[in-house]
Amino acid sequence: MISTSNVSLRYGKRVLFEDVTVKFLPGNCYGLIGANGAGKSTFLKILSGELEPNTGSVEMPAGQRLAVLKQNQFAYDNQQVLHTVIQGHQRLFAVMQEKDALYAKADFSDADGERAAVLEGEFADLEGWNADYEAAELLSGLGITEDKHYALMSDLGASEKVRVLLAQALFGNPDVLLLDEPTNNLDAESVLWLENFLDGFQNTVIVVSHDRHFLDAVCNYMADLDFSKITMYPGNYAFWYESSQLALRQRQDVNKKTEDKRKELEEFVRRFSANASKSKQATSRQKLLQKLTLEEIKPSSRRYPYIAFKPEREAGNQLLSVESISKKVDGHSVLKNVSFSLDKGDKIAIVGRDDRAASLLFDILFSEAQADKGNLQWGTTITPSYFPKENGNFFQADNMNLVDWLRQYSTEKDESFVRGWLGRMLFSGEESQKKPNVLSGGEKVRCMLSKMMLESGNVLVLDDPTNHLDLESIQALNNGLKDFTGSLLFASHDLQFIETVANRIIELTPDGIIDRRMNYEEYLADETLKTQRQKMYQLA
Repeated sequence: MISTSNVSLRYGKRVLFEDVTVKFLPGNCYGLIGANGAGKSTFLKILSGELEPNTGSVEMPAGQRLAVLKQNQFAYDNQQVLHTVIQGHQRLFAVMQEKDALYAKADFSDADGERAAVLEGEFADLEGWNADYEAAELLSGLGITEDKHYALMSDLGASEKVRVLLAQALFGNPDVLLLDEPTNNLDAESVLWLENFLDGFQNTVIVVSHDRHFLDAVCNYMADLDFSKITMYPGNYAFWYESSQLALRQRQDVNKKTEDKRKELEEFVRRFSANASKSKQATSRQKLLQKLTLEEIKPSSRRYPYIAFKPEREAGNQLLSVESISKKVDGHSVLKNVSFSLDKGDKIAIVGRDDRAASLLFDILFSEAQADKGNLQWGTTITPSYFPKENGNFFQADNMNLVDWLRQYSTEKDESFVRGWLGRMLFSGEESQKKPNVLSGGEKVRCMLSKMMLESGNVLVLDDPTNHLDLESIQALNNGLKDFTGSLLFASHDLQFIETVANRIIELTPDGIIDRRMNYEEYLADETLKTQRQKMYQLA
């Protein structure tokens, strides 16, 4: 358990938290949510003791252990991978080091023997004999193969280092676990493994994440950071989102009677709780939702951008044909014999373990890169629109504001028209006067999506468009692409985004592709495909 009492934090006139008193109990997983800049990561730092609040205190029972997902990928570069994981339990690791140092002494004395005996007792009490096995199991579950367990951290790639640090946080069954964006750089299998791990975790978890599938799978409470306060809501993110939207509509409907509103909300709660799965978290949520009252459901202050893609013209029958595209990078095969045709109504998710593959394929489609071999052909009726993952080159100008920037991509040049589009994407008033080169990552993404909407393409290609976006913008983009009537190619690390948008999956492997018309959940669950994928990665 961990709790706060009257915690406040201010930076000048800006108030992040004001008298926050909240309690996080064992057996629950709390999703800490809030708009970008609300202070979610800062609040985790206060809980961990890394940051001192202006007022108030953080309390945790004596003897309990808190673990944090660390963000510095280079902090353990001179450490062995397995030892890095075990350092998640600092006391156990300290006992191991002192014990090993004693036994290595050339002049081992009686006093050393007595000290070693004490350490051996503590080592046994801390279940040190299982440490290597538990650390290895965590690493393997997160996709770090055994041949790398005894390597140095400096020998691993950035994505692998993140997984090791996640294993470190999970190691040793901590009483309180703080996770800030734990699914970043994880592939789908690793995310599902982590979801299963946390579903069986008996202690307290507090997680910040923009992955809605993850929040829905593991959380039974939402801790909503809004108006400088934290309010607890039973249920997962999907329930919080839908109920807050329903409450907002009801507040706006001044003519609806209170009793009618109550019945509508109660029916919504019954329907939602009835859909719970059999997992521990879902069963817990179901019990909590059944006790929920009308007064506990409140609208949110969040603002959602307006995202809707409307093709200027209907596509013909020939959209895109890709034949035997192959490409090596630094001597390694990234794309191999990629062949497919894009058909009308296709919404294809491009997936794979190598993040470079989808980006490289998309760049080849738009002549930003050249294939080693193969060819492609766009249909004559196609107006493609592209969202590249790396979009910094679009925002170099410092001699224009956002109105002028967006006007470049609009056939209608009237300022009020352009301002209207910016307003839909939450750039209103003085926000529209910002210089493109000072925008945050999320603001750049919203600008790029505005550009794409104005282009009115009938085929959209998006490379990881949810990067840098807050949950509200992700939800709006998700809804916009579900409603899009044209065809779509996209890559994303957001499982729910893929699951709710894609009707076809193409996986790029070093030894070819797998192409299936099915949703992502079916694709991941298919045992035959699992075996096929494993073989294709092993052959590479």
